[in-house]
Amino acid sequence: MPDSPRRRLLDRLSESPTLLAEGAHLEGRLTAPGAVVASGAVTGDGEIGGTLSIGPKARWQGNIRAASAVVAGQITGDIHVDGKLEIGASAIIRGNVRAQYVAIAHGAIVEGEISVSGDAAVLKFSEKRTPTL
Repeated sequence: MPDSPRRRLLDRLSESPTLLAEGAHLEGRLTAPGAVVASGAVTGDGEIGGTLSIGPKARWQGNIRAASAVVAGQITGDIHVDGKLEIGASAIIRGNVRAQYVAIAHGAIVEGEISVSGDAAVLKFSEKRTPTL
């Protein structure tokens, strides 16, 4: 049976991600060369070389730069994504959003400006899956 297409960014993680478990709290700058899955709390800026996945119970206070990102939790600060940014229905972003491509679910809250550098408009969608982070 052929592989099914992996449309969501989170489905395409191939490397072992850096994990921040639910209940964990990191204070300071987070720099990671690859993917990061955050289910806990971060206070500080982040520089993520791969896909950043912020779970529905996660909280990030600080500015973030990532290659790509899936956000289901809360960010207080600006987020700059070089590629695709997927904002889930449970996401709350209090800051400016900048990405090449942005997909935002109905119900998500963004209190700031959304800037898209790619040639496609912001894609709005209805979330059909429950976040699993």
